[in-house]
Amino acid sequence: MALTYCMVAVFLGMAGYLGYFMAVKSDKVINNPYNKRQEVLAKKVQRGEIRSKDGKVLAKTKTDSTGKDTRIYPYDEIFAPVVGRISNSMTGIEKQQCYPLLTSHVNPLRQLTNTLKGEKNPGDSVITTLDAKLQTIAYQALGNHKGAVVAIEPSTGKVLAMVSKPSYDPNTVAKNWSSLIKDSNDDSKLVNRATQGLYPPGSTFKVLTAMEYMIENPQTYRDFNYRCKGTDTVAGHVIHCYDNERHGILSLKNALAESCNGAFATLGTELDLDRFHKLAEKFGYNKALDADFEYNQSKFVLNKHSDNGELTQTAIGQGKTLVTPLQNALIAATIANDGKMMLPYVVDHVESDSGQVVKSYDPKEKGQVVDEWVAQKMNDMMKSVVTSGTGYSLKSFSYEVAGKTGSAEADSEGTTHSWFIGYAPADNPKIAISVVVEGAGTGSRYAVPVTKKMLQCYLGD
Repeated sequence: MALTYCMVAVFLGMAGYLGYFMAVKSDKVINNPYNKRQEVLAKKVQRGEIRSKDGKVLAKTKTDSTGKDTRIYPYDEIFAPVVGRISNSMTGIEKQQCYPLLTSHVNPLRQLTNTLKGEKNPGDSVITTLDAKLQTIAYQALGNHKGAVVAIEPSTGKVLAMVSKPSYDPNTVAKNWSSLIKDSNDDSKLVNRATQGLYPPGSTFKVLTAMEYMIENPQTYRDFNYRCKGTDTVAGHVIHCYDNERHGILSLKNALAESCNGAFATLGTELDLDRFHKLAEKFGYNKALDADFEYNQSKFVLNKHSDNGELTQTAIGQGKTLVTPLQNALIAATIANDGKMMLPYVVDHVESDSGQVVKSYDPKEKGQVVDEWVAQKMNDMMKSVVTSGTGYSLKSFSYEVAGKTGSAEADSEGTTHSWFIGYAPADNPKIAISVVVEGAGTGSRYAVPVTKKMLQCYLGD
């Protein structure tokens, strides 16, 4: 009898693991580039297309008269960091969706006919969440600058655009591989800056500082006021506002609109640092991202043992804090979505050669990061950044924009990255955007114009 119970337990354990494997692990195993089954499929199936949500072909396979397949990327370098490549180490969607692209759902009769003729069956196509026009506009708007752009639909987590610049042409990556990995110009073209680039967040981080202050002081945060003289000594450390500009007497809302460093350094000294640390982690800092991207974790190291210098610098988005453009986009999207964070994803569905949907990917909720009232108050403050603050040039639209500019000091030589995070329409958000322009200066001067072109493209004037 004991042996029977033991066998039943083993059987149930195996059945449970099989269910877990099929639900959680199977896609990763199947899509592993070392899976030999992919090689077998590639001999029988012509790799399917990758398309944008608006039907543009982002990757396709061309077969010549000798039967040789060549992967074609019509948009050259524009989509390379997110769509990826199949040569010289598979990356991006090409890697993530390799098995579906090498799977064919054509009818059995056609499969038999193709086999008898010695022809490959057409693979299924992967339809992404990416907007081809928006992606192109974002790429062009960065001009000759290095940087990254991420756009997300706040209510779902769908990634609408993911740009990294400079990029590379996946059509010629094999030919240019030596120069790409040598990287003599320090361009890091093979790095997806949108998900792997780590930058000081600068003043965009002030939205987290402000939210933590509101959470800790729900009854009195409206009473906060600070007299800005352009420079101040906070907790023994000198803090300067940009160009030492004097902002006068500021409320919390006005301090965010004017991006006053003195006010936010002062706020930082009043926060419970352990709670502040936990809030940052709720927004994704120091945490693994549940998404099929090659990414780096954003970093937040402030805690109750940190000294005053680190505290004041962190509160204004400097110090040791580092963030990816994707993470900053998620922060903006979460505020836009009333404090609820949706997990980002880039594949909407897989369809057969005849257009039949064979697999769909649904939105996934990470959870309620902050209470709804906190997100709504932050929405009101971020609108003031545009109506009367540093994001004023976005005020010209027929709809309201909410956001936060940032100028992040990157090194001791004065290099400053230009940031903007935000969303629109402010009271019914359809798109959240994160822009970083490396070494370009203030957020209002460089990142905001990129954002403006994207909003014009996606929402109109």
